[in-house]
Amino acid sequence: MFKPKYPAPDTYTAPRAPAAPASAPVQHTVPAPAPVPTRPAPAVQLTPGALVALVGGGLTAVLVVGAVLVSMLLAVAITAVSVAVCAVVLRSLLHSSHLHR
Repeated sequence: MFKPKYPAPDTYTAPRAPAAPASAPVQHTVPAPAPVPTRPAPAVQLTPGALVALVGGGLTAVLVVGAVLVSMLLAVAITAVSVAVCAVVLRSLLHSSHLHR
């Protein structure tokens, strides 16, 4: 994902500097980077059938996620009610055991 994208090896051509006369001072040049070939972005075309399938898939995903969340909430509510009933029963048992002594 974070790796640089280099051009393909067969598209790079090294620039050649012109030959300088022997008496002229030597000039060091940095080669220009090779142009990166660009591709046009593909156009997304949705047919009516694909659009209906996309909407149906989205609706199905929303319904499935909703059903999972509701079932998790229901499980938490049932657990909370059962813990509350157990607490009331234990409190009643402990209170009645203190009265019989």
